Amino acid sequence: MFTQIYSIQTAEEALACIEAGADRIGLLVGVHGGKFPCAITQEKAKEIFEAIGDKAVRVLISVEYTADAVLAQTKALMPDVLHLCANFEGSAEFAERLRREIPGVKLMEAVGITGPECIEDARVKASYADILILDTVSKTVPGVGAAGEVNDWNLDRQIVEMVDIPVILAGGLGPDNVAAAIEAVHPDGVDSLTKTSDKENGELVRKNIEKVREFCSIAHSFQ
Repeated sequence: MFTQIYSIQTAEEALACIEAGADRIGLLVGVHGGKFPCAITQEKAKEIFEAIGDKAVRVLISVEYTADAVLAQTKALMPDVLHLCANFEGSAEFAERLRREIPGVKLMEAVGITGPECIEDARVKASYADILILDTVSKTVPGVGAAGEVNDWNLDRQIVEMVDIPVILAGGLGPDNVAAAIEAVHPDGVDSLTKTSDKENGELVRKNIEKVREFCSIAHSFQ
């Protein structure tokens, strides 16, 4: 069971999360103080990815609007995984272009667990993506994720059993519920943002390293 921790804002924070057990480190490149929590500049993301090196899997959340812009950002940062969950949704054609232009970068597509219709969305995305991430749809943040709310684990489990690519479970997971989530869904990995972060004035401001450590320890206890 691997662990993925979002959204990191400094190299020091990234390395501390890795030391605490994080297998994958996710960065969101966007406008600081905008619609997306913990957004950082492309320059800061490059610095963090360089600091991580091969210590963990480096994941880029791109919130660009077009295929050209997403690919340009990916080429500039060279993550291990490109995560699409917001302003641009991939396709079989985009996946082919990504593999042709940037070999080795895996494509992770988000599936919003909104109701039974997400099953078909997952089936389509699994036909071209390398990884799926199942997450809740926020009422305030565009796209899929960053809601801090648990989604329907029964639907998650159906998707895990249906597809033949790795699936990461997200959606309001933290040390308090990750064990129950794994037992219910049997994903390949688990993801945490809100419940392993500290808040100030209602905003996520930094990772809580002790919560990251506890989250990763519990998840890693599952084979």
